Amino acid sequence: MSSSPTPVPVLPEVTVPLNRFIPSGYRHYFNGSREMPYNRRRFDFWGMPELMPMVRAFLDTCAASRDADYRYLFTLLGSELATNAVRHSESGAREGSYTLLAERSLDGIKLTCRDGGALGREPGRWAGREYLAVDPAASDPDAESGRGLALVDALATDWGDSGWISHRHVWFYLAYDLRGSAWAAG
Repeated sequence: MSSSPTPVPVLPEVTVPLNRFIPSGYRHYFNGSREMPYNRRRFDFWGMPELMPMVRAFLDTCAASRDADYRYLFTLLGSELATNAVRHSESGAREGSYTLLAERSLDGIKLTCRDGGALGREPGRWAGREYLAVDPAASDPDAESGRGLALVDALATDWGDSGWISHRHVWFYLAYDLRGSAWAAG
């Protein structure tokens, strides 16, 4: 006698407020307020694409004292770094994480994204450096991906990375006056 498997009921979608993921002492990092001045602001994010709204809220709040164009551009470029960490590093693997560090100066904000290192790296391949470069195919209008670093390259005042395969630090600097950015030319 064979029995058919019991069907699994469809589970309801569960929505959890983002502030449930944020310790109370850090909630001002995400509220869009200009009230909390800072020199350095750091937060560790789980490597889950579902948390990108939280990442964007963090980035927007880091640039809250600036005009709408600056806030938009800073959030766009920071989202690119976070997305790359989730898609192209161990940060996006199970229980992975990455860190965003915003450092404000008199002239602009530097954002650094520290990820979990290259996906599928070979054991023992920790020595030496491999620096990131803009993908030449990024300008192809039919390409489905690969534009993130090209955006950072064109729109940030400056950018770079540590080159370390085991834990990459990718950063950009965005001057308040947007000098060095293709955005300012538009």
